[in-house]
Amino acid sequence: MEKLGALAAFATAVCWSIGPFFFESASRKVGALAVNFWKVVFAFFLLSLAGLINRGMPFPIDAPAMIWFYLIISGLIGFVISDFFLFNAYILVGSRIAIVFQALTPLFTALLAFVFLGERMTPSQLLSMVVVITGILIVVSSRRKKLRPESELRTESKKGYIYSLLAAIFQAAGLIFSKIGVADYDVISGSQIRIVAAIVGLAAQVLILGQGRKIFKEVPKERLVFKNIAIGAIFGPFLGVSFSLLAVRYTQAGTASTLMALTPVLIIPPTIFILKQKVRLPEFLGAAVAVCGAALFFLL
Repeated sequence: MEKLGALAAFATAVCWSIGPFFFESASRKVGALAVNFWKVVFAFFLLSLAGLINRGMPFPIDAPAMIWFYLIISGLIGFVISDFFLFNAYILVGSRIAIVFQALTPLFTALLAFVFLGERMTPSQLLSMVVVITGILIVVSSRRKKLRPESELRTESKKGYIYSLLAAIFQAAGLIFSKIGVADYDVISGSQIRIVAAIVGLAAQVLILGQGRKIFKEVPKERLVFKNIAIGAIFGPFLGVSFSLLAVRYTQAGTASTLMALTPVLIIPPTIFILKQKVRLPEFLGAAVAVCGAALFFLL
């Protein structure tokens, strides 16, 4: 089962390195909130189909109240709060840079585990944190060297980096609640409960911001955007999230988080071959250092 969990964690990183390209394209056209809402709607139907095939149950009506509680909190934190910051970061600094910050998630996961579960950090773990932060600083510094108006660079990049960091923090919090909620329950159905919470939370956010007409009526008419969201939903909240829950269920959280943190490295090849973008050597090295730091955090 340990190998199954590790394989699921690696599969999560692969999925999370593909989805952002489709979400970034869609977000630039209709906004992060619209993409965030419709991706979980698509995921809900995919998970319903998977639940029907897997358990003969398209909706998790058999889940105990406490599982609903933990997974609803996880869904709100992971899909509503974390993804709000992440999708806006896609717009501000691009998916490649935003995803690099996700290498911090294992570190924040450990910090939250220390606070809420009493797990103590060792000197080697603190060293690993420094390595990860160093890698991210290398990427950020490289990004600042690109030729852009200084005022635009200062405003857009700074906000994008902060959003990317907050996304990693909330993703870590969601992972802790997910691990508790899915410990003795079906992974597909657990993912679906998180998605239900996300749909309700995002719909409320849409209405509060007064964007109901745009998101519920106008966005579905954008066929290309809808297609990109649908493809991204397959790799993100459907496959990626399901694999992540499978990973934390069958292997240690440290191992799972470390392998999930490979996303910054895995995202580089599609950036080069699909988007035809140049990847600076410092950015590549920074991503590699960040991932190595995340690995050292749990392996030393």
